[in-house]
Amino acid sequence: MTADLFEAIPDVRPSREAMAEGAVLLRGFARAFEAELLPALREIVKQAPFRHLITPGGHRMSVAMTNCGSVGWVSDSTGYRYDAIDPESSQPWPAMPTVLRRLAADAASDAGFNGFEPEACLINRYVPGAKLSLHQDKDELDFAAPIVSVSLGLPAIFLFGGLKRADKPHRYRLEHGDVVVWGGPSRLFFHGVAPLADGEHALMGRQRINLTFRKAR
Repeated sequence: MTADLFEAIPDVRPSREAMAEGAVLLRGFARAFEAELLPALREIVKQAPFRHLITPGGHRMSVAMTNCGSVGWVSDSTGYRYDAIDPESSQPWPAMPTVLRRLAADAASDAGFNGFEPEACLINRYVPGAKLSLHQDKDELDFAAPIVSVSLGLPAIFLFGGLKRADKPHRYRLEHGDVVVWGGPSRLFFHGVAPLADGEHALMGRQRINLTFRKAR
């Protein structure tokens, strides 16, 4: 992340965009939190640096990631899972800062999901060309809680499909500060991210950071 994380930017009134039943795009929602959010993320990454995970099929993910919270999402030759211990440091993942919990809970509430208490925050770093194939978030034990996804940095094309992989996904351009929340009937919809276009963001540099909040257990 660049050194000018504390630079102020103009306030933007958040707007709502319905995506599907149970799914909503909150434009600019995270902008009100960034004075606390960006320094908190920088501290998390110092404790648990980004790494490229290996899928069970042996492929190296193009997206680098880390976690914070009581558990973190990991992948290796044995499969996908949540684990309380960072496999690289053999230490617990960094605690989830209050500002992240508040952001996730407030966004979920605004989307109609009250009482959301995330246990895991997956922090993904995209550089130009990185992408995320269509997939379902289904490693959690309870699908009653929503997924809250925060976009920071370079704009990205978010792909949001349906319950079948073959369902044609809708394309949404996500800008810095946008938050997507999906749950209920759309909780298991396939989704992904198209290859990130090159560019330079004033605060975040040549990258996109995505925060995905989940109740894992």
